[in-house]
Amino acid sequence: MSDIIRRDPRAEWIARNRLHPLHAAMQQGQQHSWMGPNGIIRKNPHGVGFIGPNGIKRIDRSGAQQGGSSKRTAAAAVQLPLHQVAQPAFYIAVVPDMVGGRLGSHDRDLLGLARGLAGSDGAVLAVVFGEHKESNFSTAGVDRLLVIEGDEFAGYAPEQLVQGLRAVDNQYNPRHWLLPDSRTGGGELGRRFAAAIGERPATRVWQVKDGQCSGRAGAGQQDLIRGLPRLILAAAECAEPVSETRHEALPVQLSTSAARSLSRIEDLGPVAVDPAAIAMAEAEFIVSGGNGVKDWALFHRATVALGATEGASRVAVDDGFMPRNRQVGATGTWVTARVYLAVGISGAIQHLQGIGACDKVVAINMDPGCDMIKRADLSVIGDSAAILQALIEAVENYRNDAKRDAA
Repeated sequence: MSDIIRRDPRAEWIARNRLHPLHAAMQQGQQHSWMGPNGIIRKNPHGVGFIGPNGIKRIDRSGAQQGGSSKRTAAAAVQLPLHQVAQPAFYIAVVPDMVGGRLGSHDRDLLGLARGLAGSDGAVLAVVFGEHKESNFSTAGVDRLLVIEGDEFAGYAPEQLVQGLRAVDNQYNPRHWLLPDSRTGGGELGRRFAAAIGERPATRVWQVKDGQCSGRAGAGQQDLIRGLPRLILAAAECAEPVSETRHEALPVQLSTSAARSLSRIEDLGPVAVDPAAIAMAEAEFIVSGGNGVKDWALFHRATVALGATEGASRVAVDDGFMPRNRQVGATGTWVTARVYLAVGISGAIQHLQGIGACDKVVAINMDPGCDMIKRADLSVIGDSAAILQALIEAVENYRNDAKRDAA
């Protein structure tokens, strides 16, 4: 097994916060060592040992109290309390975008809003079309999971998706419908569904409170406040995602199949687009280079091999390695990529502001204590040139294997 100690910032925060409901559970598996922000291993001298039968603390130096192993992880696993709703009084239906087959940050915000509307008596019903890759519905706040499969729902088929939602509406009669007001499908589907069931939806909702909802209007300069409707199209950060409980995510099924829709739209499949021609603000996969990139020719080859859109930090732009329209950050372009790969970028505050809305951030850097490493969801410590070369080789091998399998 690896000797690398991996941090769990959330578990560390719970262990420090005595008012947190999971603080006591964390003490049962109290940390004996953890990695500090500068990469130095810290030890807890008060965490070693156990309480004897006479109430006196004893120190065990044999390692038996630690499972007989000298290797320690950075944080103990936390078992969240299970929230169960055996007989739901009502349902709050959520239709997440599931871009790439997984829950995005917008989807989790939406489920957090649904959890607040459901309370203790209601259940959150997640409606997912087609196959998915998500395995963490339970920690996202889903009580019931309805997966609707079928070839008729593949590709761009909004009319057929509306028929599926109408079938769900007839069977479960949710108190509220929640969809993300996004460009990746939720906004259009929600408006089509509203027209089909005769509801007047609340759009671009950013807050729900005291039976009223607030939505953006006037190019985001005004708020419209109205009573809580049955159909809500919510904006990102409409609520805090679920983090303190886990849920059953029990699978349920439709009693009747969705009606077939005579589609007036023909899906011709995805169109190949040059990543270099995609605007930075609309790119889903961005690879950005910074001061730590020494071989820019290798950087360009890596972005082409990965099929990513190129970006850069201000330092790289000021030094002339990248054009000004590729600068990412508060002084450049604010990006909302699903995956943002930062190569040799230390993470100035302006740059971190510009990538604040990115879903997943991956950092490649030599400095384990830089701010970009702290912000990243996945970090690789090492020479950027060697790592980029390994990425190119891995992509080429994957594509060669795919060609051989197809032949």
